[in-house]
Amino acid sequence: MTTRPYTLLLVDDSQSTLPRLARALGPEDFALRLTGYGPEVPRLAREVALVVLCPGQDPAGMLALLERLMPNDGTVGPPVVVLAPAEPRNTWLEALRLGAEVIIDPWEGDELVGRVRRSLAQHHRLQSLSTQVGELQRLSATDGLTGVHNHRHFQERLREEFRRAQRYDDALSLILLDLDHFKDVNDRYGHAAGDGVLREVAGALQRGVRETDLVARYGGEEFAVLLPRTHLTGALTVAERVRRELRALRLGGDGTLHVTASLGVSSFPHRTVLSPEQLLLTADEALYQAKHEGRDRICLHPQMPPFPPPSSQGS
Repeated sequence: MTTRPYTLLLVDDSQSTLPRLARALGPEDFALRLTGYGPEVPRLAREVALVVLCPGQDPAGMLALLERLMPNDGTVGPPVVVLAPAEPRNTWLEALRLGAEVIIDPWEGDELVGRVRRSLAQHHRLQSLSTQVGELQRLSATDGLTGVHNHRHFQERLREEFRRAQRYDDALSLILLDLDHFKDVNDRYGHAAGDGVLREVAGALQRGVRETDLVARYGGEEFAVLLPRTHLTGALTVAERVRRELRALRLGGDGTLHVTASLGVSSFPHRTVLSPEQLLLTADEALYQAKHEGRDRICLHPQMPPFPPPSSQGS
């Protein structure tokens, strides 16, 4: 079984190093692409497994390019090998500081191959770790049963979005939703069926909101929908769409199982909502009111008007 050779990008204005590199690396394991110093190098670097930089007559330019190639946003870019002369010493020391693998000229072919392979292996391990960390972060923010965000992540986003709404004088709305008589579902159909209902409800909620909105399982059979940049009227529209969609679900093996939900809605800005905790509390009070009034309905916090006051800017 043959494997495809790694593609390396050689950045060298003079092209004087290419013959030596070609002899050392060979076509069996490495394919070489040659380019000079220019604005296209970062784009080309994203298409290869490793970048080899030759300082040439402009070590300062090489260091400036190297800094652009080393990502500082938490992503894992291609590894970079710098072929540097022994002098000036500060050039290759700075390249080391920036995170490149440095080989001092004159170098031997077997040393170059060993350094390149080590850089590729380290890069592979970093990519694997980055993928694992990303998956762990996703799992830590996800409810295992329903696949939507969990309570902890919801609380974090609630605080973040409330700070953003305050800072930019923007709107933020919250819907709390509780399934009606859900204990009867578990008692009559079993907990496995109840879990299936929760998954179907979570899917319906995600279909009923925008990508920028956040759906979370708040606890048990209760869900939260956080609506950034959404005034109260918009939140009411979303809540009614969700209520109708849940009411229309036909669940269970024979489609005879159906659920309804009670929803409480609150919104910022409002004189009684001065913190994320108050936004949550007023939505919870509205949810309690919806339960008290007979379920399968939407209620607002008692001190909230049905429509927000008109903006002085006409927006």
